[in-house]
Amino acid sequence: MTDSIMSKAATMEIPINSNGDTGTLAEDDSLEQAAKLQWSLDEKDLQQVMVSGPNLNETSIVSGGYGGTAEGIIPTSSIKGPAVRYNAEFNKRIPVTGLGSNMHHSSSSSSMTAEEVTRGVAVEKLETMKKWGFNTYKCTKQMISERFGRGSRTVDLELEAQIEVLRDTKKKYESVLRLARALTNHFYNMVQTQHALGDTFADLSQKSPELRDEFGYNAETQKLLCKNGETLLGAINFFVSSINTLVKKTMEDTLMTIKMYENARLEFDAYRSDLEELSLGPRDAVAMARIDAAQQQYQVQKDKYERLRSDVIIKLKFLEENKVKVMHKQLLLFHNAISAYFAGNQQQLEQTLKQFNIKLRPPGADKPSWLEEQ
Repeated sequence: MTDSIMSKAATMEIPINSNGDTGTLAEDDSLEQAAKLQWSLDEKDLQQVMVSGPNLNETSIVSGGYGGTAEGIIPTSSIKGPAVRYNAEFNKRIPVTGLGSNMHHSSSSSSMTAEEVTRGVAVEKLETMKKWGFNTYKCTKQMISERFGRGSRTVDLELEAQIEVLRDTKKKYESVLRLARALTNHFYNMVQTQHALGDTFADLSQKSPELRDEFGYNAETQKLLCKNGETLLGAINFFVSSINTLVKKTMEDTLMTIKMYENARLEFDAYRSDLEELSLGPRDAVAMARIDAAQQQYQVQKDKYERLRSDVIIKLKFLEENKVKVMHKQLLLFHNAISAYFAGNQQQLEQTLKQFNIKLRPPGADKPSWLEEQ
């Protein structure tokens, strides 16, 4: 019965008008009935038809109906996409089941894996935000309690006194650094003025025969002062650079560690207050579980606080030793260079720079070369 129906359907044609739509013929009802019969075949008959039918790669699509010319034949091997059976009589594409199922399964598995990874990252971020918010709430509560005098705080009088001295010392050293830079700028302008004045005197000595000697020795004096001034500028720049390193790097690094220590102290006091509050409450099973969790958090914060406290003590000690060593050398350099310059002792000034291993840059050394500018 199946073979008779399929052979009957294969000999039918569907006329197509110029717009590509099927015409209204009397056979429409019979074709519709044949289509219903074909789609009502059970799975076994459909598989038998597919097995006995031609290979998909060798099947051709006839666009002009049965018996059309070769120009209307399109081999299906050139068509990309999912494997289908094309029924020319009913102008329908019948998907072939079973083909590409492995590809669909692998793509669905990869999409499920990507969704699981995304969900895991989102959950991790949510947990991090939750912990951060909980910790921020506790620290803010502790800070407000300390400011209003309601909460207690851990105090290390000796260490806090050293921290206060360091902050005050840093402010004073910043003032010294600012004044030393101002002195450098003013003195640099003076040296440039002396250099220009010496060139002007030398030019006038050539153009004024009657005052040649007077302009001449004034030009030599200004050039000598300019040379000594450049030497002194080298010493002052070295002094400024060393003070800047001490203030902006060494002291700043110690103050960053102190800031971390103060934050750890605040967190430690916040969890300590929380543990004390829970210890004064009821002792049922739920409360005991909360006390155990608070005890663990308290121990973690206590270890962090003690570790940072030890780091601060060590850094303060090393900073004090380094500060004394650096400032002893720099203050001696500054004194000897200033004294030699204003005493007019050129040899002593040059000897001071050699003593501290200071090398002067030649004029124009600050400008980059033409290779560096490219």
